[in-house]
Amino acid sequence: MTRPDHLLFEQPWPEGDYRFFQLGFVVDDVVAAATRWATVFGVGPFAVLPRRTTTVTYRGREIEQETQLATAQAGPVQIELIQPFSDGPNIFRDLFPPGSSGFHQLCTVTHDFDGKRARFETLGYEIAGSVDARGHRVAYIDTVAEFGFFTEVVAHRDDFIAQLAANARECEEWDGTDPVRLLTRDGYRTP
Repeated sequence: MTRPDHLLFEQPWPEGDYRFFQLGFVVDDVVAAATRWATVFGVGPFAVLPRRTTTVTYRGREIEQETQLATAQAGPVQIELIQPFSDGPNIFRDLFPPGSSGFHQLCTVTHDFDGKRARFETLGYEIAGSVDARGHRVAYIDTVAEFGFFTEVVAHRDDFIAQLAANARECEEWDGTDPVRLLTRDGYRTP
């Protein structure tokens, strides 16, 4: 495995995984939240993805979950803003019902996805949610009672790591223009 040359990928855990690289926040309006992060903290540019509906497993049953995400690198950590559009029970509404927002998850990437999931289960934590779509595997571990947030574990994929590194480099080189970028097939547009 070749690691991208960026500070994001320093300090592996003893078992070889990347340390927590992302903080995830549930928000009511992803564009407004990204604008506030850029204005208040100077974080950006935020890449805002189109709304997406995904089939996920939530507490043992399949559901459809619609979200819109925005990400930007803030030094060694990525900020992810998540706007859920599904008001029924789901991993994001567990902590934040409609009309509320806040810190939701820490995220790490692992080469041993199944082993990491099993380790958390052995420690007594429930896998509250999971996604397995087109090779992208994610598990949300319910660490809320003990830590106040979910722990997100993502299976390592070279293309995902390259995407993270590209986003980090873009943010590192950002000159302050277009702090919120709505991604399109041809690049981006501003809100």
